[in-house]
Amino acid sequence: MKPKKITIDPVTRVEGHGKVTIKIDENGKVSDAYLHVVEFRGFEKFIQGHPYWEVPIIVQRLCGICPVSHHLAAAKAIDQLVGIDPENLSPTATKLRKLLHYGQVFQSHALHFFYLASPDLLFGIDAPVEKRNIVAVATENRELAKKGILMRKFGQEIITSLSGKKIHGTLAVPGGVHKAFTPKQLEYFLDGKQIPNIDTMISWSKEIIDFMKSFHLENSEWVDNFAAYPSNHLGLVDKVSGALELYDGHIRSIDSKGKELLNIEDIEYRNHFKEGVEAWSYLKFPYMTKYGREKGWNRVGPLARLNTCSHIPTPLAEIERQQFKAYTKNKPNNMTMHTHWARLIELLHCAENMKELLLDKDIMGNDLVRKGTPRNKGIGIIEAPRGTLIHEYHIDDKGLITKCNLIVSTTFNNEAINQGVRTVSESILNDKPEITEPMLNQIEMAIRAYDPCLSCATHALGQMPLIGQLEDNNGNLLDEKIR
Repeated sequence: MKPKKITIDPVTRVEGHGKVTIKIDENGKVSDAYLHVVEFRGFEKFIQGHPYWEVPIIVQRLCGICPVSHHLAAAKAIDQLVGIDPENLSPTATKLRKLLHYGQVFQSHALHFFYLASPDLLFGIDAPVEKRNIVAVATENRELAKKGILMRKFGQEIITSLSGKKIHGTLAVPGGVHKAFTPKQLEYFLDGKQIPNIDTMISWSKEIIDFMKSFHLENSEWVDNFAAYPSNHLGLVDKVSGALELYDGHIRSIDSKGKELLNIEDIEYRNHFKEGVEAWSYLKFPYMTKYGREKGWNRVGPLARLNTCSHIPTPLAEIERQQFKAYTKNKPNNMTMHTHWARLIELLHCAENMKELLLDKDIMGNDLVRKGTPRNKGIGIIEAPRGTLIHEYHIDDKGLITKCNLIVSTTFNNEAINQGVRTVSESILNDKPEITEPMLNQIEMAIRAYDPCLSCATHALGQMPLIGQLEDNNGNLLDEKIR
């Protein structure tokens, strides 16, 4: 048998443009498989020369799905340029930023689960292409789709109230925020007259978790084994208790068996991480310097965060976390499809946090901005919906950006996603190396579980059909499917 190559271009139901290449050797076995990120990422360069105070606004254009994450990571870095560390922000500014952040994570998790992941879970991997979308979900399970749409809307309304717009709004300024919450806005989210209120969001979040737990019980063999592989896990944890922390905390990493590999008390991430490169992708490969490129990579995101934290500091989500951990007898969970379950537990956690903050009088305070002794470097680290996000900026004496480095969540997950592509490719193609629609979808599902945002710092134009090609070793086209 001649060696072959399968190309999936582009990967669908993810943010951005990537493709997958799978190589089949002369024995019909997968010899290699990897995800290419084919969009050029130039944000780190063209932001140079801008005044530092513009950065939290500009960097939101990295993405239309998670702009708040970039806004707040940049703001945390810019705070340091005016001499303010996270613990020195006013209570009002901190709580307003957190409310914005939880609204962002809440709407993003709802978007991914209901719009992108639920078609695979509801209809299965063999479902026809025309059913794998939110329209089909709404047709067959109207209540599930309705709740998903309204839950995302709630998160977006929180963002709008705080930043002025659902996408690319502005709340944070150097050293704080530019506005507080108003009594009228508070009433909007609590009384339930115009939109389902925050208590309804909590109730629906619990219902969706129950749905996911039932799905796991009914499909445990497939869910537990699909794209499952050992990895390190990385996420932010509370600096004192080790609890799940989405806004500010220590970077902690554990290996696949639970051994702690890293617990960074400072934000000088360059002392602990390097970024590898490959010729076949624009996306870098971060790894922990101490453990090297081969063993030092991590998963980030909901699954990793539940693995690295000691507990969740909101009661209902903590109950769900304990059940989640009991599934693996309190050991780290390395099952990729369980990321969806973890994501929904975080959804509930964000709803609980939003309620607590909406009932906190500090969000209507007037101590909004503080200043300290200026510095020429700032680093902001936050947990975006997809995982750990790092922004670093250097400025000159005129306050202009001279250097920028960003490590986005999908960059951290790059090696993990590639491991998933290889694992699924081998399980599907080693016995029957041919292109089928379920095969294409399973490869994409292994990627989609991470909710990758390939569009961060990139731009794609025009139509992007999915093309699967089967070639021999000489590049001759043997088979092709287009959708």
